[in-house]
Amino acid sequence: MEATSSLDTADIQSQPTVPLSPHVYVPPTLRGEECYHVFISYSSTDYQWTHSLINQLESRSLQVCYHERDFTPGRTVLENMSECIQESQKVLLVLSPEFVRSRWCLLEANMSLFRDCLERKPIIPVLLDPGVSVPLHLCHLTYLEASDHDFLNKLLKVICTPNQQLQGSTVLPFQPPSIYNGKALQPLSAVNDEGLNKWDCGQFSDMEVPDQLRLIIEDQEQYRKAVRIINRVSQNKVGLRLILITSLIYAFGTIAPALYLIATTAGGLVDTKHDTTNVTESGFAMFCGCCILVMMVIQLAFWEKDIEWYIVREMQKAVGEANIILSEQKVLMGCQSNSKINLVYVILDGCKLDFAATFSEQAVAEDMFRRALLFFSSGYTCCLAKRHFPFPMPDSGGHLEGGVCFCQYVSQQLSREEWK
Repeated sequence: MEATSSLDTADIQSQPTVPLSPHVYVPPTLRGEECYHVFISYSSTDYQWTHSLINQLESRSLQVCYHERDFTPGRTVLENMSECIQESQKVLLVLSPEFVRSRWCLLEANMSLFRDCLERKPIIPVLLDPGVSVPLHLCHLTYLEASDHDFLNKLLKVICTPNQQLQGSTVLPFQPPSIYNGKALQPLSAVNDEGLNKWDCGQFSDMEVPDQLRLIIEDQEQYRKAVRIINRVSQNKVGLRLILITSLIYAFGTIAPALYLIATTAGGLVDTKHDTTNVTESGFAMFCGCCILVMMVIQLAFWEKDIEWYIVREMQKAVGEANIILSEQKVLMGCQSNSKINLVYVILDGCKLDFAATFSEQAVAEDMFRRALLFFSSGYTCCLAKRHFPFPMPDSGGHLEGGVCFCQYVSQQLSREEWK
């Protein structure tokens, strides 16, 4: 979901007012416990733009709720938000990078407090910055773009349409989790990311489950267990072990032959007064010595890259093991570097059934599915997160609407390996 406008946040916020709408919209009647037509949630960094919009809405007799004015002092933010959403007909979210980083995390992490409200009330996402990453739980909504020249008319039309008439419209209430199938989540960054060497392994926090996963993962201890599996790579000091092993190999492969050639060359130089054949042997020995030195330089040039590749490979193995646990929670991890782990929400039930149909014995089917997760789930996750696969989209339909499901990916990878 990408915005088409190139207008950035600074340009939007520099506009003192939102253009007046030529259309006339009648505010819907407030019923029952409703006190507001719309509750607006936004980051304080977007104050100027949002209050310009609020002034335009209130000039049209719309009752707007926002935190600076309408939150009750002495109550928590979450209590205030829950009550304000309950008392409003609709919820408008002003999406900017700062909102996604701060306020949305708060809203998403505590969705259970007012999920019932959100299920009955339409959410209107307004994309303030075209470059913002739309949160997972809003991916199914059609957002409004602040840079659209007809933005205010579109917004007023939605706000002034009674909720019961919005059924089937492009602005929908909260949807069940299945609609997020295949969506990428915010990646995890290593806690020791700063100053992390290429031969070191990233370490990831297993103390708290990230806000974005609290609504998805039912058993949070399973998440912590999965992270601890990945952290074992760092704890086992595989990078240091590899450095020691490769250093010994290089020493044995270069220093020992070099010492031998030096001794041979020295012997040849002494014997040149008596035997011209030794001069030829000495020259050959020096040539071999030069070749060994050149090979040593080449090895050292690729040494750091080999170390980095080995570290990532070991982390990918650990991620595959962790995914055997996380797949039950509808989450998969993927690793392409030593400091970042990709996360996706994906339902593998259909793929698991395909494995069961392929292998008649249940024990064999379960074992093969576990092996597939172990060897292929990390790469699959990274492809889903990047929305790019190293092969054409399969013709036959899989279990992921509009994408490549896990069993299709495994089949393609096995075919590529057999072809090689």
